[in-house]
Amino acid sequence: MQVYRSQRGKLVMMIGILVCLYSCADITDHKTLFFAHSLPITHPVHKGILAMQEALHEKSGGKLQIKIFPDGQLGTEREVLELLQIGSVAMTKVSAASMSSFSPEYRVLGVPYLFRDRDHMFSVLEGPIGKELLDGGSEYLLRGLCFYDAGSRSFYTLDGFIKTPEDLKGKKIRVMNDQMAVNMVNDLGGSATPMAYGELYTALQQRVVDGAENNVPSFVTSNHYEVCKFYTLDQHSMVPDVVVVGTKFWDTLNDMEKGWLQDAADESVKKQKIYWQETVEEGMEILEKANVQIYNPDKSPFVEKTKSILEDLKKDPKMKIIIDQINNQ
Repeated sequence: MQVYRSQRGKLVMMIGILVCLYSCADITDHKTLFFAHSLPITHPVHKGILAMQEALHEKSGGKLQIKIFPDGQLGTEREVLELLQIGSVAMTKVSAASMSSFSPEYRVLGVPYLFRDRDHMFSVLEGPIGKELLDGGSEYLLRGLCFYDAGSRSFYTLDGFIKTPEDLKGKKIRVMNDQMAVNMVNDLGGSATPMAYGELYTALQQRVVDGAENNVPSFVTSNHYEVCKFYTLDQHSMVPDVVVVGTKFWDTLNDMEKGWLQDAADESVKKQKIYWQETVEEGMEILEKANVQIYNPDKSPFVEKTKSILEDLKKDPKMKIIIDQINNQ
């Protein structure tokens, strides 16, 4: 308890310093945007943020600058989103799943097998539907600027491939603490087991769970491939990351400054996609050398088993409109 209070005290102190710096930003001839996220600096998303930092400095002639706080220095995704809402931090990058706790329309992006492929996903996210989702967060003081590639999540297991939904029967599969992820695994016949990500490696080693699901870079950087030698690329979800700016900060910018920031975000998307694909390719090479076996299943039985999730969401008239638009694109 004492350690917890000490750590919390340090975090509160750091945030207090940031608030002071943040509020004093316009004393000088430039504004500094504090950008906090939870990923390591080697991650392709962090590299995308660096590209945004560089583009914004160039476009604004140094009048707008981004200072990045990676590795969860300022808290979890939820905690940082709350800091954006009160104006203590300007920007962050979070999963669309985290945004759905604040702006409900983002829930649609977690529907299993919603997107036909990566091209379909980005045609949706970079079109009118994506813009509507990004803008809709402003109602909750969280304005979306752009979407980043976060890949597709697939199953990896200790014993054998998940060639069909029947192969999940009797298997405990670690999922995020997200109801849609829990429902998906249960509908497929498995036993969804929410668990903290940091506990998963040991849980796999000790066979507390039989497998998990994630994208290629996460599967590799977590070292879960050391114990799970079967990776089934069913690509059941493609939940993007979202770059978010707090409206408290956004409203302090003039129209020119807003244009610089949006343009820098849009430019960074192109580079981040490349960084992500490069990381996936490197990851697949690592998996091959580690003798991880890869299987590409027929997705249709998986899609059929999880249809109820989509149908339940469509009972909400607002969600039905968004889902129909996505399916028709």
